[in-house]
Amino acid sequence: MRKAIERQTLKQKVEVLSEESRDRYHLIVGESPKMNLAVEMATKAAASNATVLLLGESGTGKELFARFIHNRSDRANRPFIAINSVGLSKELLESELFGHEQGAFTGAHKMKKGKIELANGGTIFFDEIGDISREMQAKLLRFLQEREFERVGGVTPISVDVRVIAATNRDLHAAVKNGSFREDLYHRLNVVAITPPPLRERKTDIPTLADFFLRKFSRAGRRNVTGISDEAQRRMTAYDWPGNVRELANAIEHAVVLGTGSVIEACDLPSRFAVESSSPNSENVSYREGINAARKELVVKALRKTDGNRAAAARLLGLETKYFLRLMKSLQID
Repeated sequence: MRKAIERQTLKQKVEVLSEESRDRYHLIVGESPKMNLAVEMATKAAASNATVLLLGESGTGKELFARFIHNRSDRANRPFIAINSVGLSKELLESELFGHEQGAFTGAHKMKKGKIELANGGTIFFDEIGDISREMQAKLLRFLQEREFERVGGVTPISVDVRVIAATNRDLHAAVKNGSFREDLYHRLNVVAITPPPLRERKTDIPTLADFFLRKFSRAGRRNVTGISDEAQRRMTAYDWPGNVRELANAIEHAVVLGTGSVIEACDLPSRFAVESSSPNSENVSYREGINAARKELVVKALRKTDGNRAAAARLLGLETKYFLRLMKSLQID
């Protein structure tokens, strides 16, 4: 009985994961010609072993594209290993990528395989490739050329068969020009370049994406939210979405969690969507209301330009950070 229950539980988990995997790909389809072109390129790339470089803004779904390519390739049943270099020291990143031998450094009590070795036969996804150091760029270039490496502290070359996909939101062409990124590595990575479009360039897909997130977060929060009002849809379509699909997901989750009805209204969205309604467009508006509306619009625009970084937004407006935070609070900006 116990084994039967365990098998049934495992089957249900697999079904849930499969459903989530299928659902995720709804985020990279739609009516937008630019997105359809990117998906078409990804589909063609999946049929080969070519190295793929995913470019574009943060939040546009680059890792989703990487998984899309892997799952439509002949490596689909092999590992997909992702590594993000941001925040890792050179030493830690090298160990994460290539592994290490026992005793290679203090704390290396046993041999450890790196993520490149673990991805053998499958796909390795280098996220934020534009942030790695010049020294690590040289080591990565050698791996891309030879498809072999040594573990940290080791001397024996290890050969692997992996598909390489890299992603960055940096302008690598500019980085090559200013010397912060190796030109030879850039050309090794830039075999098939795909740029998922930002959300502001695929606004026709916003209703479909919003509905996907609505169902997802309603189910997760056990809420019976079934739709989005026309006014809320209009506000979302008019917005520029500097945080792209990731920001849309956050906005819908905010509305589902804090809303009270079965339909998301404009007032349920984060406060940055209310800027338009706070603009002084009435002859009866007071001087103070007009000034506050203008101040709020300036603050919100600065936050958009800095992807929500409050300190950077304060600098952009020439304000002290503490004053800027008090101003946000007084204007009721989240």
